[in-house]
Amino acid sequence: MVKFSRQPAEPTKSAKTRVADLRAHFKNTYETARAVKGLKLKKAIRYMENVLEHKQIVPFKKFVRHAGRHAQTKEFKTSGSIGRWPEKSVKAVIELLKNLVSNSEAKGLDVEKCVITHCVVQRAVASRRRTYRAHGRISPYQGHNCHIEFHVTEKSGPVKKADKPALKMTKKQAARQRLAIGK
Repeated sequence: MVKFSRQPAEPTKSAKTRVADLRAHFKNTYETARAVKGLKLKKAIRYMENVLEHKQIVPFKKFVRHAGRHAQTKEFKTSGSIGRWPEKSVKAVIELLKNLVSNSEAKGLDVEKCVITHCVVQRAVASRRRTYRAHGRISPYQGHNCHIEFHVTEKSGPVKKADKPALKMTKKQAARQRLAIGK
């Protein structure tokens, strides 16, 4: 059986998917998956398709070295304005999101209400090859693969606000009130 990094809080209201040893760069895939977390499922797929067409961008927040600045990152209000259009990672994430749609439909969930609640990208074992250098030397030529997993949860309607919230007191205020009652 496939092992997930965590189980959803409500298994009946959620669906999950994962891929292991994906041959796409870990850092690009990390930022791509992070960009869709918290989005509704259909909106996430639309966003990824826009990234493929260079209409939107994936903002890079963690792995930012040697990545260029682009004006399209202004919509995300991130400091640094650094982003990219990582095609291979985006295609892999789109495939997983489509699989997530079919998994949620198979479980009887409403796809329009499904929100991506969990996404994890982990480093996989590096694929080792070799490259031949000058003067008869050999150097490693590694690929930085990754594992990806997504959970989606069907959100219910908005929760009604309580009529009147209970007053919260600090310990000091509660002690003063008890002291005033005791007099």
